[in-house]
Amino acid sequence: MRRRLGFTILELLVVVSITAAVATLLLPGLARGKARVLTVSCLGNLKQWALATTLYANDNEDFLPPDGVPNPGESSTNSGWYIQLPMQIGVPSYHSMPWRTNETATPGRSVWICPSNRRRSNGRNLFHYSLNRHVNGTGEANQPVRLTALENHSTLVWLFDSKNLPAVGTRTFVPTNFRPQ
Repeated sequence: MRRRLGFTILELLVVVSITAAVATLLLPGLARGKARVLTVSCLGNLKQWALATTLYANDNEDFLPPDGVPNPGESSTNSGWYIQLPMQIGVPSYHSMPWRTNETATPGRSVWICPSNRRRSNGRNLFHYSLNRHVNGTGEANQPVRLTALENHSTLVWLFDSKNLPAVGTRTFVPTNFRPQ
């Protein structure tokens, strides 16, 4: 009596169905894990901006950088958090980024881009992070403010990831990673 090597079609179907069942159980967990990694990466970018803010304040008599304007043009402004802070941490300036006005440009990994925010440029300016203009005003109302003069500055939201486009925003802007409870 000769013994056959190999699988029967029934054994093969059982293995495939078990593999499919295990994959069905694992994929939602992997998707949640990926979303969490993107969120943590975005928070890491915000931490870099916070570090840049602290360095700026240390170098400028404890003053925060100016807010700038919500939608800066090519040459409309030469001051604002998006101009001063990149200099502090040695990253390319906002105006040199091709993705800011080109929706087809790949943004890649950058401290400027929140990976969990899928929004791309609309042909104008693209900001994934927005500054809270209620801290020291914006435009004509922008007043120099010392970091240590802010009440509860350790809990104050000064810069956040935003679903809105401007570089400077209001309290009503919804952060990208906001999840209602």
